Amino acid sequence: MIEQAVAAFVQEAREILSELEDLILGLEEAQDPRTVDAIFRGLHTVKGSGAMFGYTGLARFTHHFENAFELVRAGDLTVGKQLIDLSLAARDLMERFLALGGDGAETDALLEAQETTALIDRIQSLTLAVDPAATAAPTSKTPGKTSGGLERYSIRFRPLPDALRNGMRPDLLIRELAELGPVDVRFDLQDMPSFDALDPTLACLTWVITVETCNGAAAVEDVFIFADDADLSIESMPMEAVADRTVPEQGTPAVASAPEARTAPAKIDAKTENIRVASSRLDDMMDSIGELVIAQARLDAVSERLGDSTLDAVVEEVGRLVLGLRDATLSIRMLPIETVFGKFRRVVRDLSTALGKDVRLITCGGETEVDKNVIDRIGDPLVHMIRNSIDHGIEADDVRIAAGKPRQGTVRLAARQEGGEILISIEDNGGGLDVEGIRRKAIARGLIEPDAELSERDLHLLIFEPGFSTAETVSSVSGRGVGMDAVRNTIDGLGGSIDVLSRSGQGTRITLRLPVTMAIIDGLRVRLGGSIYVIPLAAVEECVEMDRAETSRKSGRSVLQIREHVVPYLALDRIFGLPPSAEGRRRVVVVCVGGQRIGLVVDDILGQGQTVIKSLSPYHRDLPGLGGATILGDGRVAIIIDVGTLVRWAEARHSDALGKVA
Repeated sequence: MIEQAVAAFVQEAREILSELEDLILGLEEAQDPRTVDAIFRGLHTVKGSGAMFGYTGLARFTHHFENAFELVRAGDLTVGKQLIDLSLAARDLMERFLALGGDGAETDALLEAQETTALIDRIQSLTLAVDPAATAAPTSKTPGKTSGGLERYSIRFRPLPDALRNGMRPDLLIRELAELGPVDVRFDLQDMPSFDALDPTLACLTWVITVETCNGAAAVEDVFIFADDADLSIESMPMEAVADRTVPEQGTPAVASAPEARTAPAKIDAKTENIRVASSRLDDMMDSIGELVIAQARLDAVSERLGDSTLDAVVEEVGRLVLGLRDATLSIRMLPIETVFGKFRRVVRDLSTALGKDVRLITCGGETEVDKNVIDRIGDPLVHMIRNSIDHGIEADDVRIAAGKPRQGTVRLAARQEGGEILISIEDNGGGLDVEGIRRKAIARGLIEPDAELSERDLHLLIFEPGFSTAETVSSVSGRGVGMDAVRNTIDGLGGSIDVLSRSGQGTRITLRLPVTMAIIDGLRVRLGGSIYVIPLAAVEECVEMDRAETSRKSGRSVLQIREHVVPYLALDRIFGLPPSAEGRRRVVVVCVGGQRIGLVVDDILGQGQTVIKSLSPYHRDLPGLGGATILGDGRVAIIIDVGTLVRWAEARHSDALGKVA
């Protein structure tokens, strides 16, 4: 149980540290007192809980950080760039303390390291200037900044029976109370069972504590901020009435609470509104739903074969329930993309400082929800593109001013949902892509012929080729040409696509199209010979018939005339190395890849429906054009086609297979 309690503390501390970064950066834009209170409260929680769960090194360091924001909260210390820089550095160091796993030799070494002591000295140089008393370490038990006159508080604290087994340490709470002022501790033994019935693992005592402090009621409540597993009342007692109050003797029931007794913090009552669930359990739940969807597809097939109207009605009802359960489960896995966007404020701040540029990050659409698997994998690609935007896109200050632009550059991150896709755009107002420079590099690397006539859009997409970079020098930020290649691989792996729009002197916008979820998709089932394949419905634009005359043309051009447009196509039997199809009339599924319409020739179209994505084996996972597999209603396995990688692979390996539009 102790291990679970410590794990819960570590998880909560990580979340607090993640929020701290956003809050600190938020102070740079607007100095809201509520933000200052939130930062102080987060630091106090990490400090108090850290000391409770064996992270005293973290607690001791956090104390100095907390002192600074206590002064800010009291209005004695002003928030400026120096404090923001120190706060971010201190927050990073707290993360390192947390990663060390509690007290030990490594924690002691980090606490005594030069970088730690130097950071503490810099924080103290700020706090010393306004409050010399604020420099004491937490073990010094020096009261903090006073918020009023001396007051006495009577605290009745009764841990729940399992609290001690969950890691609660009342002695540490009392020790923290003692930092606020003199304390008197007594016990209420009325709930203590007889010795024969005593279970030493259960909490039976009630602590009756009196503390005199100048720090106010909030400071006393903060001591118990993490002690959720307890009944707590805090009563303020006027000093002149103290002498008349009867303090319960040891072993006797405590006095009844006064009418104005301060109740425990509201968060204690609110703890049942949300529960924390391991993401692996959501994955297990989603796997079970996937199996249910497959079973329901089999039931549909059986019902269709039997033709029983009574069974049809039951199957329809089951289908409705499965659909509702699927949607509910998918919604649990959805997270606002702001959880990713929020991390980039620090990236932009640090990188613009390192490069000597003034760059502001603007985000919108952060409330857009995406499957957690997409959230987990989209962070690194976005970091690469933001770094490229700042390093290569945003011009130096003098260049921007000479061009009549504002000195401050902007990088805009936006997200929105369109049908079953999420569109994420990264846009900067820099100098735009150098089209001629990209062409020269592409020719020099043999990616295109010197006389090749590529559209501006096709030239833009060359920046995603492996090892491609127009940078003349390699810096610590970018220039090796591996980042954007990794971006495309990740987006392909997510079943998404990339589009680039750039205007010289105005900036560049890169748009990512991603599926809302990667667990269950809507797919189009097609037949090729005796096998069935699934094409993601989000990529499908239309389906048309293909005459035998089209397949017997001797022109050598693999193109179709669809209304007024010419569309190149791929014969999937040829791409997959299957025997040539003998079908008389075949079908063409027109998909959109990178903004270009491509036809995929199949033998027949079977219909559409929910598709549960199953991972391929390690032997097949890296084959181009395969996005996974699924189990059909009749038990057969169908391959899910990764349209984007399939088309690009065909273009690179079978240039003659994909017709060139005249």
